[in-house]
Amino acid sequence: MEAGTLCRPRQRQVLFLFLFWGVSLAGSGFGRYSVTEETERGSFVVNLAKDLGLGDQELVARGVRVVSDDNKQHLLLDSQTGDLLTNEKLDREKLCGLTEPCVLYFQILMDNPFQIYRAELRVRDINDHSPMFRDQETVLKILESTAEGTAFRLERAEDADGGLNGIQSYTINPNSFFHIKISDSDEGMIYPELVLDKALDREKQHELTLTLTALDGGSPPRSGTTTIRIVILDINDNAPQFSQTIYETQAPENSPVGSLIAKVSAGDVDSGVNADISYSLFDASEDIRTTFQINPFSGDIVLIVLLDYELVKSYKINVQAMDGGGLTATCTVLVEVLDINDNPPELIISSLSNYVAENSPETVLAVFRIKDRDSGENGKMLCYIQDNLPFLLKPSVENFYILMTEGGLDRENQAEYNITITVTDLGTPRLKTQHNLTVTVSDVNDNAPAFSQSSYTLRVRENNSPALHIGSVSATDRDAGANAQVTYSLLLPPHDPHLRLASLVSINADNGQLFALRALDYEALQAFEFGVRAADRGSPALSSQALVRVLVVDANDNAPFVLYPLQNRSAPCTELVPRAAEAGYLVTKVVAVDGDSGQNAWLSYQLLKATEPGLFGVWAHNGEVRTARLLSERDAVKHRLLVLVKDNGEPPLSASVTLHVLLVDGFSQPYLPLPDVAAAEAPADLLTVYLVIALASVSSLFLVSVLVFVAVRLCRRSRAASGGGCSVPEGPFAGHLVDVSGTGTLSHSYQYEVCLRGGSGTGEFKFLKPIIPNIQAQSSGRNSEENPTFRNSFGFNFQ
Repeated sequence: MEAGTLCRPRQRQVLFLFLFWGVSLAGSGFGRYSVTEETERGSFVVNLAKDLGLGDQELVARGVRVVSDDNKQHLLLDSQTGDLLTNEKLDREKLCGLTEPCVLYFQILMDNPFQIYRAELRVRDINDHSPMFRDQETVLKILESTAEGTAFRLERAEDADGGLNGIQSYTINPNSFFHIKISDSDEGMIYPELVLDKALDREKQHELTLTLTALDGGSPPRSGTTTIRIVILDINDNAPQFSQTIYETQAPENSPVGSLIAKVSAGDVDSGVNADISYSLFDASEDIRTTFQINPFSGDIVLIVLLDYELVKSYKINVQAMDGGGLTATCTVLVEVLDINDNPPELIISSLSNYVAENSPETVLAVFRIKDRDSGENGKMLCYIQDNLPFLLKPSVENFYILMTEGGLDRENQAEYNITITVTDLGTPRLKTQHNLTVTVSDVNDNAPAFSQSSYTLRVRENNSPALHIGSVSATDRDAGANAQVTYSLLLPPHDPHLRLASLVSINADNGQLFALRALDYEALQAFEFGVRAADRGSPALSSQALVRVLVVDANDNAPFVLYPLQNRSAPCTELVPRAAEAGYLVTKVVAVDGDSGQNAWLSYQLLKATEPGLFGVWAHNGEVRTARLLSERDAVKHRLLVLVKDNGEPPLSASVTLHVLLVDGFSQPYLPLPDVAAAEAPADLLTVYLVIALASVSSLFLVSVLVFVAVRLCRRSRAASGGGCSVPEGPFAGHLVDVSGTGTLSHSYQYEVCLRGGSGTGEFKFLKPIIPNIQAQSSGRNSEENPTFRNSFGFNFQ
């Protein structure tokens, strides 16, 4: 954790001071690697999988990745081999400057479980730079009266390399006046001093030229040279003197260009030209020369570029004062750069996942590090996310944070989250940085399709056209993608072995539309039901069911059918009505049914046609045929009624029935249908007429033969009993009655009503009933003897 960094909670704000929250961190000794600068891209550093004790497959499974502190990808991890390789040529001088050793810090991140290992890569320097002097020639003015042993500081050379490859020594060409002394500065660098070995004599030699050589410690060593030109001056009694040897000052880093940083002042007790003093920067580095400028006459040091506390926190400026006689003096100006809150916090993402599967347990979404280049209160930081989000912000080590879910997320409740990570410092004014993340919850098939209704009732009119769309079912799935794509299918009942349902309806698998495959008949099938399954395309697939009930709506496609009287072309039915019947007398009832239902089966009856209008009427709702008035002698004997039976459908269908009514004086009165009625109703076909006549003749002959046979038997029995004769009544049937006297084996006399339908073509002979029998008491023994004879003689009936 960087010094001065503070994170404290404000709702979701997190306070961490060396908290580890269960995240593993390797010891400080783990992961110290090295590589030589300027090696080619892809150079081997270490086998990270072996160092971590992981197999190749485990390296991929745990998502091992390498993140650098400066957010630059200096290293590359080969996930197949586990080798850590350089991702670029590393230039130590660009990466670290004069800092030695040059160390690049990076983190190794792993998931499942989440772990962070801190590691470092040391970039070893190679001697690829030579020492360089800023000036190719330096002029040094020395009084001829200068005492032996006096040392004159010279400007040092610079070497971009560091360590042993940096400058190790200075030499000067052999001469009898000077030698080089190497001194250490408080900055840890060496600088050369020119020491006078022998007194100078301007009259003998007024100028001396020497060569200064700087040597580094490389193998082989590199060198750089400069020329020192020494000018021997006449006697100048006094050198300049600064009022202070060391000047200390402070400058805020936001000081504008041209600001006065410090003012130095030196005096000289000489007079004239020897008292004229000029100021200059002495033994100044390039950085100082490009940052500050000194007025040679006033000694004002001003700023020529903006200061940056984060780059350089202090400067040491050497100032030289020289009088007109060439004598010099030096002082040091120490400039402390004051930090201001001019750097907002930085948020560096090390690992990021914008997707999380719903219903997943705590899942790491992002790993990031925060830092602030400011110091003190300006460098302390707060880190937080919005309230009321199902996410946690956990602090880790080295200013690392882990953004993770609190628990399982439900995509159906919210499919996307916008998370704002805010980092703010505690400076004045406060600066902050925000980073927006969009997290999408990926769908898991955890919702079965849901029908809009648990059951559907559809109605379809019978006699529909095949492939008619009769309705639809609809189901929706709260999931997304393939998990929400619904397909429909029919559920055939187990008690439908012949797949009858499959021949009635079908369903469109994509949209749930239902179709009738064939015409439906209400009279055969009034309703049926089946199940529908809606299944999604997830893995595994989820499904739900709904019940569909189809009601077949009746259409008026069946005409009324007359059950009574049954219409028979060859034998029409005749109803008998006594002339003594009163008004409202029930003649008969027309009974009809309709195969349809509802109002299509509501029947009404109507008398369309009658032989004598007004004599009969038909009740509209029950089909009863009744007399409308009293009958009279003037009313015709036979009547023909045409009754219409009509349903209540749209359009209405109907049927008709013909009734034949015969008026009689009483039900005991024999009647013969009139020839014209039979003729009117008989077929007009000539062959049919011939057949009817032949059948009537045969029947008549047979009937006469039977009567003669009966008469002969009765006569014989009468003779046998009394010896008398037998008289046969005159005519075939006197007065429509057959009188059977009480002679022979019969105990008493009977009269039978005989009806012969001569014109009907059937030749029927019928004994209807005895009329006014004259019963005499006989002995029980004679009755028991004669009754069987009567049954044998008359036990047949011609119909």
